[in-house]
Amino acid sequence: MSTHDLYTDPVPTSTWDVPLAGDTRFTWEYDDGRDRLLALYQKGKDKQWDSVKRIDWDLEVDPGNALGIPDQALAIYGTPYWDKMGDKDRRLLRQHSTSWQFSQFVHGEQGAMITAARIVETVPDLDAKFYSATQTMDEARHVEIFSRFLQDKIGMVYPINTKLQDLLTETLSDARWDMPYLGMQVLIEGLALAAFGVIRDVTTKPLPKQILSYVMQDEARHVAFGRLALRDYYKELSAPELKEREEFVIDGCYLMRDRIRGREIWTNFGIDSNEVDELVRNSPYMRMFQSLLFSRIVPCVKDIGLWSPRIQATFEEMGVLEASRSDLEALMRQDEELAEKLDAERFAAEEADRKAEVDAVIAEEIAAS
Repeated sequence: MSTHDLYTDPVPTSTWDVPLAGDTRFTWEYDDGRDRLLALYQKGKDKQWDSVKRIDWDLEVDPGNALGIPDQALAIYGTPYWDKMGDKDRRLLRQHSTSWQFSQFVHGEQGAMITAARIVETVPDLDAKFYSATQTMDEARHVEIFSRFLQDKIGMVYPINTKLQDLLTETLSDARWDMPYLGMQVLIEGLALAAFGVIRDVTTKPLPKQILSYVMQDEARHVAFGRLALRDYYKELSAPELKEREEFVIDGCYLMRDRIRGREIWTNFGIDSNEVDELVRNSPYMRMFQSLLFSRIVPCVKDIGLWSPRIQATFEEMGVLEASRSDLEALMRQDEELAEKLDAERFAAEEADRKAEVDAVIAEEIAAS
């Protein structure tokens, strides 16, 4: 079945074309490069994996309760809209909510794949080209995983959110080589990584937990890559140049904040978009979710040197300034460790099951003899 048959609203069958900007840069310097970036490149090679083999796609998923998270996560929970719904409508709403969230993941990951390839073209340093080439492969795998989950398990796809599309346009249309890093590695990937983490930690269903845990293991490296490259470069920029980057971050953060409201879901259920904004603002879960979503972006922006009073005031107004105290290195280590722990638990359980099967066969043979 074509993906177009699963979209909640029709999307163009033609491609979305973003004009190229900036130069494609070759370098004739083949020296060893920066040790930390080359270590990330080596790690990127070592950590490649096959989603067909690593993820248990045979696990059943109920589209009406795919994540197994409390209904309080839905912005209309406890309102008259929720009270009027029967079980069938609530199941449909859960399906739409999961579809919308994972649809934005797959669209964002395609954007990340294209941006990583763009970084290979435009970045001047060979060590950064090396690492970004491994990231391009990672992002292709993520697109594969999320699209398969949507098509095979949820059976519904949402178009790209307009706010995400706007930020991708801004990121890819800028001729300066560092802007794809800033737009994708810091803002889009940073917010996605936090969203993955929230869902990974609250879902009670094994398949989405596997998917998000393994994707986050890759994404931890990607954010580290952006930090390393931009931290070095931004030390060299003038105050006016840094101000331009800060303006981009501020505009991008507002786009990301508005994106998570999921207006498309609620309009499909007959709720006015303005009322949706009010419902989201009044939802304790959504307020918590928003604060957690910036837990990776805020400390990363601070770390790369974009920390003017205006940036801080923006984060204060959004209610996320406290995230600047987060230990980003510790969060990234935890993302990698949780994926490794999940692997260990899964394969230990599978080994125990195989042993039990062998023991049962042996016991039957002994009894028969």
